[in-house]
Amino acid sequence: MEMKKHDTSVVLSGVKLDNPVIPASGCFGFGYGMTEFYDINILGSFSFKGTTRDPRFGNPLPRVAECAAGMINSVGLQNPGIDKVISEELPKMRKVYHKPVIANISGFSIDEYVECCEKIDGEEQVAIIELNVSCPNVHGGGMSFGTCCESVAEVVKEVKKVITKPLYVKLTPNVTDIVSIARAAVEAGSDGLCLINTMLGMRIDTRTRRPVIANVMGGFSGPAVFPVAVRMVYQVSKATGVPVMGCGGVQSASDVIEMMMAGATGVQVGAANLRDPYACKNIIEDLPAEMDRLGISSLSEIIGACK
Repeated sequence: MEMKKHDTSVVLSGVKLDNPVIPASGCFGFGYGMTEFYDINILGSFSFKGTTRDPRFGNPLPRVAECAAGMINSVGLQNPGIDKVISEELPKMRKVYHKPVIANISGFSIDEYVECCEKIDGEEQVAIIELNVSCPNVHGGGMSFGTCCESVAEVVKEVKKVITKPLYVKLTPNVTDIVSIARAAVEAGSDGLCLINTMLGMRIDTRTRRPVIANVMGGFSGPAVFPVAVRMVYQVSKATGVPVMGCGGVQSASDVIEMMMAGATGVQVGAANLRDPYACKNIIEDLPAEMDRLGISSLSEIIGACK
């Protein structure tokens, strides 16, 4: 019996991926730690750990709280800093992963974003720069860059001056109007968008009457946020027309296809990797059967199929 041909490939701003499945930043480290579970070269790509200019130990413990349909984390961008990421982490990563990767860059000032993006832009394996605008702006009263159209536009404009790689802005869902923020990023020069970042959540220990997380609140992720992510991806892709990486609560091949129908070209998998290190492998292996079930021969044809 002739086997059906399944075209799972997608193209993100000129970067061809074998499939749309991309582990999200912060949930896959720099990749090499996952090689004990499977050959990570089956992935479309992955977004490596959020990187800042200076080394960061992260937030105080405890940093994680369980929820009925997800988790809350407040890790605090723990990373060795941009220079060590380039000199130590990326060479180790190159030995085990041989495809283009996505660099997630965070910052607490525009100067910091610009410096880190300019440095990472010179790394050959980095194909896309993902700008995390959920950090508090230390020069702007502590409000996240991503909650204000003007600050999103300003950081995108300045970063675009110093890079040659495609720029994707990772948007926070903790805003009243996601479309206006997305439009501001695109009008300022962003090549694509990634959404959603985590929502803001909190748990209380009812015995001690204190917050479970030392930082009181943290990023809420997992299957509970999936419908919010689908809604925002749908709104933003329709409003802007730029490529989108969808993220938030994805845990199955069916979720990947739903997210793509909403408008995503790439689909990031976050918290599912923390619960099951084989999550992305299983999703990739399940995609052909799900495509058969739905009569899909090419995944690129279903991007934005939901009208």
